[in-house]
Amino acid sequence: MKIGRARGTALAAALGVVTVLGIQGVASGTGGSDEGEVSPYSARAREKGPVEGELHKLALKPKGRGEAVLSQQDTEPFGLLGVSWTDPEAEVKGRIEARTRDADSGKWSKWVVLEQAESGLDGKRPGLRGATEPVWVGPSDGAEVRVTAGGTLPAGMELNLVDPGAGAAKAKKKGDLGLGPAAFTLPAVDPAPTTPGPESTAPRPDVVSRVQWGADESLNNEGPIYLPGGKIKAVFVHHTAATAPYECSESAAIVRSLHVYHVQGNGWRDLGYNFLVDKCGTVFEGRQGGVDQPVQGAHTYGWNAESTSVSVLGDYTTAGASTAALGAISKVAAYKLGQYDGDMNGTATLTAGATQTNYSGKSYTAGQQYEFKSLSGHRDGFNTQCPGNSLYPQLEALRQTGPAAQLKIASVNGATATPGATLPSGAALTVDWTTSTATGRLSKFELLVDGEATAVTDGAARRATAVVADGKHEVRVRATAANGKVSTSLAVTVEAEVKGARFVPLAPKRLMDTREGLGVRKGPVGSGEVVTLPVTAATGGTPTAVVLNVTATNPTQPSFVSVYPSGTTRSSASNLNFTPGRTIPNLVVVPVVDGKVSFYNNQGTVDLIADITGYFTSTADGATQTNFGPKRLMDTRTGIGVPAGPVGTGGVVTLPVAGVDGIPATGVKAVVLNVTATNPTQPSFVSVYPSGTTRSSASNLNFTPGQTIPNLVVVPVVDGKVSFFNNQGSVDLIADITGYFSDSDAGATHANFGPKRLMDTRTGTGVRQGPVTGGSVVTLPVAGIGGVPDTGIKAVVLNVTATNPTEASFVSVFPSGTTRTSASNLNFTAGLTIPNLVVVPVVDGKVSFYNNSGSVDLIADITGYFR
Repeated sequence: MKIGRARGTALAAALGVVTVLGIQGVASGTGGSDEGEVSPYSARAREKGPVEGELHKLALKPKGRGEAVLSQQDTEPFGLLGVSWTDPEAEVKGRIEARTRDADSGKWSKWVVLEQAESGLDGKRPGLRGATEPVWVGPSDGAEVRVTAGGTLPAGMELNLVDPGAGAAKAKKKGDLGLGPAAFTLPAVDPAPTTPGPESTAPRPDVVSRVQWGADESLNNEGPIYLPGGKIKAVFVHHTAATAPYECSESAAIVRSLHVYHVQGNGWRDLGYNFLVDKCGTVFEGRQGGVDQPVQGAHTYGWNAESTSVSVLGDYTTAGASTAALGAISKVAAYKLGQYDGDMNGTATLTAGATQTNYSGKSYTAGQQYEFKSLSGHRDGFNTQCPGNSLYPQLEALRQTGPAAQLKIASVNGATATPGATLPSGAALTVDWTTSTATGRLSKFELLVDGEATAVTDGAARRATAVVADGKHEVRVRATAANGKVSTSLAVTVEAEVKGARFVPLAPKRLMDTREGLGVRKGPVGSGEVVTLPVTAATGGTPTAVVLNVTATNPTQPSFVSVYPSGTTRSSASNLNFTPGRTIPNLVVVPVVDGKVSFYNNQGTVDLIADITGYFTSTADGATQTNFGPKRLMDTRTGIGVPAGPVGTGGVVTLPVAGVDGIPATGVKAVVLNVTATNPTQPSFVSVYPSGTTRSSASNLNFTPGQTIPNLVVVPVVDGKVSFFNNQGSVDLIADITGYFSDSDAGATHANFGPKRLMDTRTGTGVRQGPVTGGSVVTLPVAGIGGVPDTGIKAVVLNVTATNPTEASFVSVFPSGTTRTSASNLNFTAGLTIPNLVVVPVVDGKVSFYNNSGSVDLIADITGYFR
């Protein structure tokens, strides 16, 4: 880190020697290895646990006239050296040089100039010594020193040779990572449990902990100290300067050597740097006290009280740091500044702890405040060339390599938010956020509710809206930068009070038809387009959700349509899937946030039709839901419920439902039926409507000859019966009841939720990956999943899609823990993708899906539940 005084000729000489080191590869210790080689350092170190490095001291012999020497001699094995003396305030006015003998080749290196270190970096303390900066020379077994000062030399001058121990032997082959006992690929493990530090918006990088690099903690008997203000405002970048070329397998040994030298040579309490990084991008924990804590180090004279440090192993005077090393600096800086709402591309105001001048000649006065870049070089605060003339310019680009900085939730539903705050909410949750990172450097944002993305926006957005269920929710915002790096805001807790909504049935009424311009502009919905339909006026009340039968017709390409609350961000959930030449209907229960509902088409063009059949509200009287069945009430093929025989052109069959098979005789306001059309002879449609009323233009099923198609229907009950109209040709009709709405206070109320994907057998979401084969069942947990309450759930509302079927089959969705009935929910043929809404009771917290034959992939998106 070159933390010593950078004075005139000494600095020039040091720079010259650094260049020689870079060219000569002084004592690198990387040659001549073979598979059986042992450590070049002490063989006494243990294989696991702390590695007991040693500091060997050799006294220098004064020669008078300000000169001293250590004659060329054999030594104990060592890898790092420096010179120290008794008085920490004494200054050597001259040149200190050393050279070493390579333990492999026996060759002597060029002379290396040792730069004097600043004595006050770790405070005034007993046992403190004056010293030079340490120099890593690699495996060596001989040394020579000469001092030419031209004045009085300080007393007690000695050469300090550090044997780092055998914990990280040389690489067996050049480029190999012979890790020894240091598990570099593992995340950091603190030596002892600590109270967790502040949460960061940036991810914590993998760090080789002191335990892993073999720190001898017996050297540290004072314990750590922490920043007086408890807040890291800036990160100072260093390099270890006159370091011989090294293999990354030696990095732990270099770190251990610095630790021993700083403590036993300088008399410091611990290793000076907070973090160290090698050229392979490995991050090492430096000074003890916790990776996540505001540990005060000894690294940048005058500025240690408000900053942390990262030092790159190696000399970067003539060549820049590697991409891997720069990436590691970025990760550490983003993490540490992210703990304290800092921005590595921003600035910080620091108070000077000493009066001094930095490398560029800027003067600082103790006690005065100065602005620094949040990611600064050592030379910005002190008169040193560190972190090297080649690494220092790299910092400018490095400042822009982090994730989105200072990412925080600003408000929730208009109320100012702070991290950790608890705020009230209704079902609609609107979150605003801020970040100091420029929009051009951002890719997307995600609104996270209980850890799951409920809304996705582009990098320019600063707001998203979602729908949440009743209860407490953890809310965060996650940002992905253009470089792929991710940051996450600190959490805000939302206490959502969402009253249970009751159902108000309506006679089926057409609200939208893009073929005619009804409700929205006229014309098909194009690729990637959205049309938005006002719905509140049609309900005559205050809806929390509306029930729409949506039909896609005249599609030009295979596509899907998603129906979602206007004013929110569309999720990945879909409601209708179709191919050219097919007309596909599906019932949709969609939350209402701002009085409108939006319809998105993925590709091609398609006409869309929407018929309302009812709505949910928490502000007016309505009906509660009771699970019932599934039970078959009607089958024209066998004469169940109605006379046997297909329904002809313009024909109507009427099915009694009130008082049938356990359904109450009175008080029933609507029934939930899964209606299937099969054996049609012509293209046609079927309308299901309340008996005793005039049929409207709304339809529920559309089909062509040879097609079997189901659709869920919620139909009001007026005189205890339900009617089914077929437009043309003949068709058989089947109706399975899955529940009803009544005026009973014992029934369930509705809660909006989603739309959110809970299951996809193609990707393994929710269940095991892979198609559901004939005769098999997959079971999906729903209670307590993705924000659904753990208990009290009576039924869930799922949009289920069958895709990639290999043959004609049907799927039944039924409560896990019960016996499956003959009722079906989806019917399909090979190659067909078909959706259908399902309201399925929840008995044991799970829902089961049965496929009759062939194989098929299944997808399930939740849109709400009853409780």
